[in-house]
This record gives sequence, structure tokens and C-alpha cells, in this order.
Amino acid sequence: MSAGVGPALVASGLAAVDPSVVLPLQVGPGAIGDLVFGALLWLLEQWYWLMDWVYYVTGLEMLNPDYRYMHRAVLVGLCVGVMAPLIGTFLVHRQLALIGDALAHTAFAGVAVGLFLNAVIDLGVSPYLTAVVVAMVAALFIELISEVTDAYNDVSMAIVLSTGFALGTTLISLNAGGLAVGVDQFLFGNLSTVSPRSAAILLVLFAVIVGTVAVTRNQLLYVTFDETAAAVSGIPVNWYNRVMVMLTAMVVVGAMQIMGVILVAAMLVVPVAGATQVSRSFSESLVVSVVLAELAVLLGIAVAYYGGVTAGGVIVLVAVGIYVCAVAVGKLQSARGDREVPEMGSIETDGADAGTGGD
Repeated sequence: MSAGVGPALVASGLAAVDPSVVLPLQVGPGAIGDLVFGALLWLLEQWYWLMDWVYYVTGLEMLNPDYRYMHRAVLVGLCVGVMAPLIGTFLVHRQLALIGDALAHTAFAGVAVGLFLNAVIDLGVSPYLTAVVVAMVAALFIELISEVTDAYNDVSMAIVLSTGFALGTTLISLNAGGLAVGVDQFLFGNLSTVSPRSAAILLVLFAVIVGTVAVTRNQLLYVTFDETAAAVSGIPVNWYNRVMVMLTAMVVVGAMQIMGVILVAAMLVVPVAGATQVSRSFSESLVVSVVLAELAVLLGIAVAYYGGVTAGGVIVLVAVGIYVCAVAVGKLQSARGDREVPEMGSIETDGADAGTGGD
């Protein structure tokens, strides 16, 4: 057994989870909700089986069948590696890179709300569910403040960020009803705390995000590169702006499980920035950013496990290292005359990308 964090977490009782145990989700008495989340837990069981097979083939210690928490952490990381650059590519080209920070801090407030309600009235709801709700409401407020007050986006983001983090710290400091919160896992992320319940929630967010982008990709792309032309062509620009910020809120909450509030925004920006350096079109940039994000996540989780360090910080450091390599490759390509490296936000769209704006 390695000297990494795996054995320590098993010894602490946080890591080992019997795969045969199906944990209740407490999402309500509705039969539909029970059926959906039951199906998601079944999918988790199949994922455990796949990771067991990979372990027996590769012998990777971190995929040991005794460490179900690592199986879930890898699943969450792979989903984040798709969701974050998928949404981040649109945000970076709209110069909204810092919106992830604002929504991460409000998601922390949502976690605090969930913990507070569970302690005071024994609500039994997952803090990640309340984080999703609060973050999505905050996303709408960012758009509303910009529209009503004509303030710049960075002003509305700063207001929402400050309000969200202030609310979260206030609720935690109240300590009402015997509330005792270990906030480190939410601030910095923790591989061992990815429970079956939170993994199931992430799978729902993943399906919603990927499905929504697949259906509205052309409209989002048109709004991203030319809001005026999109509005003239009849696209409801404000509505699609709201869709984008709400999807961003979902990504933030999903990634917060392993990245933490402080570092979650990096996965929305850094892989996309690296992909922009070596890509010639929006579609190529999107694909490359997902590849770079997955590489950063998998390497980061492995280093965190074997090195006994915080996963979120390692993932970001690996992502930044990949970005530096991408910049070097882009400069080399430019020097050889293979391409001209576009500036951030000006990468070319594919011929058919921005020309189809109608619903």
C-alpha cells in the first residue's frame, strides 16, 4: 500500500464505503425523484465495477476496490473536465472569466445555508443541492444588476461575490442549533468527501449542462461573438445570457467537490486559455480545452493521492503547467509560420458556427 493519502483516509474511516450500500438521497418523497436517483446510484455501481477492472489490469493503488471514494473522485474529475471548459470556452471569449469566482463564493453561501437548515430544523437536504439553488439565484442577480443599473459586469460580479461570501461566513459564525462546520472541504475540496449522494447530484448537473449546450450551441455562440447581430436576428440575447450564467453556477457547484471554492474558477479559465494558444477555431478550441482539462484533472488527482496533498491545488498547478506548455507550442508554431496565435477572445469561429442564430 502506498504512503499517500489513501491509507490515512481509510484509517480515518472516511474513505472506505461498501459499494453494496445504497445511501438515501433524501430528495423528497416523489416517486420520480426516487427512481431517477436510484438509477444514478445504479450507474455508480457500474462505475465501481469498471474501476475495479482497471485496477486489476493496471495495478494502480489509488483504484483499489477498497477505496470507493477514489472511484467517485475520478468520476467527478472526469465530469468536471468536460463541464468546466465546455462552459468556460464561452465565458473566456465573452471576457467573463471571473464570473466563476463570484458564483463559487455564492455557492459557498449555499453550502452554509444547507448546513444551517440541517442543524436548525433537521431538513436532511444535501448542502450541494442548496449550493446549486443559491448559486443559480446569484447568477440571475448578476445579470439582473447589469441590466437594471447599467453597471459593468465586473461591478455586478463583485457585489454578488461579496454578498455571497458574507452570507456564508455569517451563517457559519452563528453556530445556531449546535452547528459545527468543517469548512476546509468546501474551501479547498477533498477527495474523501465525494459521497454517493454528491456524485449522483453531479451526474444530474453534467447531463443538464451538456444537454443544454448541445441544444443551444449555435445561439450561445452567436451571442458570444456578436450580441448586436444576434439581437437583430431575433435571438433573445438576455435569455441566453441568463442560461449561460446559470450553467456556470452548475459547473461551479459540481467542481467545488474536488476543487473547493477558492480554486474552482481556475478550471473554467486555465484549460481554455491554453487551448486558445494552439487552436485555429472555436470548435477546435473547445475540444482541445476539454482534453487539457481532463489531463490536468487525472494527473492532479493521482499526484494528490500518492503525494498526500490537496487535490484542488495540485490540479490547478498541473493545469497552469499545461498552459505554459501550450503557450510555448503556440509560439513555436507561430515562429515556424504554421499559424498566427490569436489573442484571447478573438479566435476565429468555424464557418458554420456563428452563422446560424435563429431558434
